[in-house]
Amino acid sequence: MNTYITGSTIKKLREAKGLTQLQLANEIGVTAKAVSKWETAKGLPDITLIEPLSQALGVSVMELMSGETVVNRNASSNMIFSKFYVCPVCGNIVHTTGEAVISCCGITLPPLEAEETDDEHTVSIEDVEDEKFITVHHEMSKNHFISFLAYVTTDRIRFVKLYPEGNAEIRMLFRGRGYLYIYCNRHGLMKKRV
Repeated sequence: MNTYITGSTIKKLREAKGLTQLQLANEIGVTAKAVSKWETAKGLPDITLIEPLSQALGVSVMELMSGETVVNRNASSNMIFSKFYVCPVCGNIVHTTGEAVISCCGITLPPLEAEETDDEHTVSIEDVEDEKFITVHHEMSKNHFISFLAYVTTDRIRFVKLYPEGNAEIRMLFRGRGYLYIYCNRHGLMKKRV
């Protein structure tokens, strides 16, 4: 991601919107010469113009800053296409059902890529009444722990936050086939088909 808006991004978005430099300039209250300077990398828009510029170009501020337009290709909102984001600063966990531009603590977060569970992160699942008792065989120290478990099917998600020095075990109701996601603060996101 670019740390600030680039001229090529402004030009690409302006042209996609079908605006001339003068039309864009008039919409946000600057001169066409200012827009030309931005697009040729001879200047940058003032921070106070970021929001009006994003509105004039028809994108969010985050899309304008990243230079990437978010397109929702998840028309049916199938939960299986869920994405997870974790902030490395505050530990905030964000879940989306499709593509998104997520920012936390001033950082644009990439979606986590899930790997299959490995030998260090083995999972046992036992039947207990009408639920499943899930145990992740993993240490739960302050420096190395499982942060959350999530069970995702096509139409729902069940999410449980875990904390250091607790137990990496939960009871959860499973309905249908899906994926169990496990997030380790050191090794990232893993999944297991259940």
